[in-house]
Amino acid sequence: MGKNFSAPIVAAMKKYSADGVLPFHTPGHKQGRGAHTFLRELLTAEGLRQEVSLMDELDDLHAPHSCIKEAQTLAAKLWHADETIFFVNGTTSAVQAMIFGTLRAGDLVMIPRNAHRSVIAGLILSGAMPIFLPVEFDAEFNLPLNVSVETIERAIKKFPQARAVLLVSPNYYGVAADVAKISQLVHAANMILLVDEAHGAHLTFCDELPISAMEAGADLAAQSTHKLLGSLTQTSMLMIKKSVNVERVKLVASLLQTTSPNQILLASLDIARLQMELDGREKISAAVALSKKLRGEIKKIHGLKTFDAVKNFSLDATKVTVNVSGLGLTGQEAEEILRHELKVQCELSDAANLLFLITYSDTAETISKLVDALKLLPHRPPKKIYSTPPPIEISIAELSPRETFYAPVEVVPLKKSVGRICAEEITFYPPGIPLLMPGEKISAQVIELIRQSHGRVIGASDSTLSTIKVVTSF
Repeated sequence: MGKNFSAPIVAAMKKYSADGVLPFHTPGHKQGRGAHTFLRELLTAEGLRQEVSLMDELDDLHAPHSCIKEAQTLAAKLWHADETIFFVNGTTSAVQAMIFGTLRAGDLVMIPRNAHRSVIAGLILSGAMPIFLPVEFDAEFNLPLNVSVETIERAIKKFPQARAVLLVSPNYYGVAADVAKISQLVHAANMILLVDEAHGAHLTFCDELPISAMEAGADLAAQSTHKLLGSLTQTSMLMIKKSVNVERVKLVASLLQTTSPNQILLASLDIARLQMELDGREKISAAVALSKKLRGEIKKIHGLKTFDAVKNFSLDATKVTVNVSGLGLTGQEAEEILRHELKVQCELSDAANLLFLITYSDTAETISKLVDALKLLPHRPPKKIYSTPPPIEISIAELSPRETFYAPVEVVPLKKSVGRICAEEITFYPPGIPLLMPGEKISAQVIELIRQSHGRVIGASDSTLSTIKVVTSF
């Protein structure tokens, strides 16, 4: 495939800026002339001159016909999609468009229990009914893995009438499902495969990483281009195969996106594509090599261990999870020390781990500094970390998220909630996998599990869980 050295959106912006047009249009700073000093410090003078939109030659994100259309076509080709839509509202909107654009009210869709909140929002918009899939769990590291092939097989047999399967792959910790095998199962059952690939925009560019969703046969995949590649925060792409109604997906994307997209954000997507097309394989392979070096150095530090082998799943090596339990620290305590004393910031911390993202921007020097900081973490007396076992059964909601969203709710004592329909999410952290989702019927077994659980409660209006929100009886 020949490389394309152009960035169509950037070229159009430069041309407009250089044309000497006197602007009587938005934005109010008029190509930087009225910009406050603070804004001038944030953006270059040239950047402010090019921070315009809605001019015909700059194209229209909602009806692309020139530079945006060309940029999206180039992105689709590079990421093995039939079409691509640029998003400036974040991958949240891309995920919502993926669901709302392919599912209708009453459609059954299988989703992992630990799906991002954008998935639930997409279900509210579409009216689809979720089937909750159990997520495998690593007890040693206290973190979620992914949905297994066997679980998908069981779910398809149990709910053959389902319209779609949605995966989160790779997840935040880099654990990827076997998307290729699941794709075969899903399509053989006449369903479509949707993938929240927010953490996988880089997978296409290194054969040592899990296969990308598009290459594995997914029908749609939402990617956060900004997370591990070089576009600006809140920019994303939705990859689409023509196996779905592309025009409907585009219509829904237009409903969900701002009518005033920032041209600089769009240009950053164009530039990120160009950067990956020119030397993406070299850059991502270098990041993988650095991550391997980092893992080797961490294993030499007493009290630390890295999350490496994942049975039945593949792992994105650029996500380096470091377990600090051997130091007698929680992940949150280690993060505080690193951030405020050693001036190193991780991507996230949980009860037992720190997560570090190694990208094409890293060097041997940044890796060395991280290793030096980890060596300085203190040792403290061991701590017991409690983790709530995640649900292992495949289950279907009693009410759809849309029906639950609009239903009247009331607060009742937890012990009296058996048989009622939950109106909120109940999650213990760790492991961060919801025990109850909005629309699920509350069972006596779940109540008992909640009573025995430890850890921080997320999503509940009453963090003590003495009470719970339920749908008012009809």
